[in-house]
Amino acid sequence: QLRLVESGGGLVKPGGSLRLSCAASGITFDYYAIGWFRQVPGKEREGVSCIRISDGTTNYADSVKGRFTISRDNAKDTVYLQMDSLKPEDTAVYFCASDPQLTIQPRCVLSSSFYDGWGQGAQVTVSS
Repeated sequence: QLRLVESGGGLVKPGGSLRLSCAASGITFDYYAIGWFRQVPGKEREGVSCIRISDGTTNYADSVKGRFTISRDNAKDTVYLQMDSLKPEDTAVYFCASDPQLTIQPRCVLSSSFYDGWGQGAQVTVSS
């Protein structure tokens, strides 16, 4: 059974860093893409970044390019989101999700409709 567990959220000052982890189980990790999404109350869920596990290709939202880095550890079935130069507008609940890649795409996509498994979420708060 698919299970995704996020960890690493917390409170950080503007300009600081956090690293989120997403540990997957119950899936053949190499077949999937893993995405990070975030949501603020009253707003739609936003795609932040994703990585295709098989070849490591990545995709980033414009709002986080140059500040966030996604990576994976195939031996641990874990995906990381390194978040640097954090801003107050990065405050949100961050979710990781799994895309079984049922359609061929040039790279992983940041649309939640492609993802069928979701973690419970991790709160990230950026505030002074």
